[in-house]
Amino acid sequence: MKIVACIKQVPDSAAKVVAQDGQVSWGDAPLVINPWDEFAVEAALQQKEAHGGEVIAVSMGGESAKEALKHALAMGCDSAILVSDPALAGVDTQGTAKVLAAAIQKVGGVDLAFFGRQAIDGDAGITPAQTARVLGWPMLGLSAVIKVDGGKVTVERSIEEGRQTVSAEAPAVLSVVKDFGEPRYPSFMGIRKASRADIPAWTLADLGISAPAPVVAWPELMNPPSREVACEFITGGSPAEIAEKLADKIIAEKVL
Repeated sequence: MKIVACIKQVPDSAAKVVAQDGQVSWGDAPLVINPWDEFAVEAALQQKEAHGGEVIAVSMGGESAKEALKHALAMGCDSAILVSDPALAGVDTQGTAKVLAAAIQKVGGVDLAFFGRQAIDGDAGITPAQTARVLGWPMLGLSAVIKVDGGKVTVERSIEEGRQTVSAEAPAVLSVVKDFGEPRYPSFMGIRKASRADIPAWTLADLGISAPAPVVAWPELMNPPSREVACEFITGGSPAEIAEKLADKIIAEKVL
C-alpha cells in the first residue's frame, strides 16, 4: 500500500499574529508542523503497520517547510517531498489542492492520501475535499476510525450529530480528526534519521503544471481598529435607587 500524508508548516499556536505593511507577520515565533496534520501522519502510519507499504510525507512551501517534513519523518514516514516554487506565493486553497493533487499523481500508485482536519493558520478546512475533487477520488472527511479491507475503506466520521459510517473504494482522500487518537512522539532514532534525510524539492515544472490563478486574494491585511472601553459603575443607597439611575442612563444613552 502506498500512502501520502499531506502536511503544512504553520506558525506555533502560541504566536501573536499581526499585520505589518499589509502582510501577515508572526515575528520570531517558530514554525512547526500543523498540529492537525500529526493526526494524519499517525493514521497513515497505522495503515502502513497494518497492511504494509510506505508512507510519503508531502508539503508545499518554502525551504523552511522541510523542518515540518523532518518531523513527519521522525514520526516514522519513509520519505518526504517538498513542492516549492516562487510562483506559488499567495496561492489559495484551491490552488494548493491542484498542486497537491499533481504531486500525488507524480508519486504514482497512491492508494490513500491523508490530511489533517484543517490548518491552524487559515482554518479553512476545505483543502482535503478540493484535492479529492481534482483527483476525482472519493472524500472521507472527519475520520475518527479507519478500517481498510482489500480495496474498500470504511470510516466513522465524527460529526456534530454523533458518528456516521461511510465507505468508498480506494484510492481515496481522508481527513483525520483528533478523535482518531494521540499522534506518536518522534523517536530519538527517528529524529537522528530525519536530520540526515535528503528531501527533494519539486517545482511546478517538475509537476508539469503552471501556477494556479488564485480565486481568493488578500492584497492587503490590516489589524483590527483599536477602541477604548470604559466601565461605569452605578451606585446608590438601595437597589431601587440603583435601578432608577440605571434606567435613566440607558434612556440617556439611547440604548432603548
